[in-house]
Amino acid sequence: MPPRLTVVIPNWNGERFLKVCLASLRCQTLHDFETVVVDNGSTDGSVDFVKRNFPEARVVALPENQGFAAAANAGIRTSGTELIVLLNNDTEQDPGWLEALVRAADAHPEAGLFASKLVDFHDRRFLDGAGDALRLSGLPYRLGHAERDHKQFDTPGYVFGACAAAAMYRRKMLDEVGLFDEDFVSYCEDGDLSFRAQLAGNKCSYVPDAVVYHMGSASTGGKRSATATRLGSRNSLNLLVKNLPLSVLPHVLPFFLLGQLARLLTAAATGTLRAHLGGLAGAGRHLPLMLKKRRKIQNTKRISDAEVRRLLRESSLAATASIARRLRGRVASRAGL
Repeated sequence: MPPRLTVVIPNWNGERFLKVCLASLRCQTLHDFETVVVDNGSTDGSVDFVKRNFPEARVVALPENQGFAAAANAGIRTSGTELIVLLNNDTEQDPGWLEALVRAADAHPEAGLFASKLVDFHDRRFLDGAGDALRLSGLPYRLGHAERDHKQFDTPGYVFGACAAAAMYRRKMLDEVGLFDEDFVSYCEDGDLSFRAQLAGNKCSYVPDAVVYHMGSASTGGKRSATATRLGSRNSLNLLVKNLPLSVLPHVLPFFLLGQLARLLTAAATGTLRAHLGGLAGAGRHLPLMLKKRRKIQNTKRISDAEVRRLLRESSLAATASIARRLRGRVASRAGL
């Protein structure tokens, strides 16, 4: 009997992470799954390492690095299971992680995607993420990121989207809205998929019992690297061009302009201005392509524009509360409280 779910792990020169990641998969309380490692043209011996040490994992070897989205899609296409789990290679999973996700899928048939509770791998007193938000500014935010874990995210609920570092998707939903957009390459491709899923009427369920310990930005050199900045700046705009209904634009435009100004100032202050401007230029070059994709998405959406406004408003409020808690925590830490 075929397994119920497939765990897809995109990998690029991540041999140093794979032992921890794949060994913790062996310890899952749920055994009804297959593992697919999609290698993005690694040159560090990753493929041989997996075949030698984890023969239960199937390897899909791509000839060159095609980015996260393409690797994820290659893994999804090679599987035939009802549920698909995306997992970063720089993770360790709690033994009950997969079981919690499947339990949530059974309990919430209205949900098409599921977000894990991400905990900082190196300091497990802190969160890395508890579902994704999209602010009224159009800027994505990982809820709970860098917050001290006081169990404030231990209640299940609905969120805007799932971080693909550890997320589960129903194949039925993916068949309906499409896979990851490979033109994004990496960064915000999960936010784009989450937005498309929401527009098609699929809720995203946050599953606090599905715990994964995440290192974060291991392949691209950190969130302030030139690559991360360029792709993040470009793709956050691509996401809006594709998915934001036109009637919602007047409601978010002031926040969007303030957000773009804040991002510009942050880039200047952190030495990433050139990469940020390169991302904006890339968004301009992508505009005709994204507008073409937009037509299909907007013509097939199943929720009203009023519902989109409500979704963004609630998501933005959740992000604002999370940012405020994080800042209060920093102040308290510096004050020695």
